[in-house]
Amino acid sequence: MTDTALEIRNLKIRYGAIEAVKGIDLDVPEGKVVALLGANGAGKTSTLRSISGLTPAAEGSITFFGQDITKLEAEKITRLGIVQSPEGRQVFRDLTVEENLRTGAFTVRSRAQVKANFERCYRYFPRLEERRTQLAYTLSGGELQMLAIARALMANPKLLLLDEPSLGLAPMVVKDIFAIIGEIKAEGTTVLIVEQNALQTLKIADYGYVLATGRNHLHGPAAELIKDNTLVEAYLGTTK
Repeated sequence: MTDTALEIRNLKIRYGAIEAVKGIDLDVPEGKVVALLGANGAGKTSTLRSISGLTPAAEGSITFFGQDITKLEAEKITRLGIVQSPEGRQVFRDLTVEENLRTGAFTVRSRAQVKANFERCYRYFPRLEERRTQLAYTLSGGELQMLAIARALMANPKLLLLDEPSLGLAPMVVKDIFAIIGEIKAEGTTVLIVEQNALQTLKIADYGYVLATGRNHLHGPAAELIKDNTLVEAYLGTTK
């Protein structure tokens, strides 16, 4: 039986008088990829930020392998093994590729493990190894996204949070990014991915949740959700 890595119950998130997330439930089984889908403003990014400890939950609970992390600080959550690659390819643009990756390993104490993590990242992203001495601001958009994901992987995450990894990228680059996420899954890393590209995401996911205006709209196995063309077009955005 698969253990539950992450369990969210009745999560509510408020920004002043605005309730962005209105009591959602969500489960992420260990070793699986779970997609969190929906249109802009559905509450997806707010949910990830709350899991990471960046945006406090107004109500509800977030549990990670049985430990309540709802009120924990972001750094402590990272040290437990929840690592986020945020939307917008946020890297240190005045540092080299290698220096950026090293910043991602700040919670890893073993030099041997850091070395192994570098090798893993360069295996996933050979282009980053080719450009390891280049400053990040010289990279293309796709390479910046690769760097953002690789930097998160340097922390050896038990749960990898990906926020819109395909946003603004060319179709061929999107294909490469999703193929790499599939490889990350195959090696056993648990992934929660927020995306508007529903079709590509459901192809690599095991399970999907659809949010609408801050609420659970529906959920189910990805293989079932992907068959419903009307659903994909109406609630999940692009099908191409």
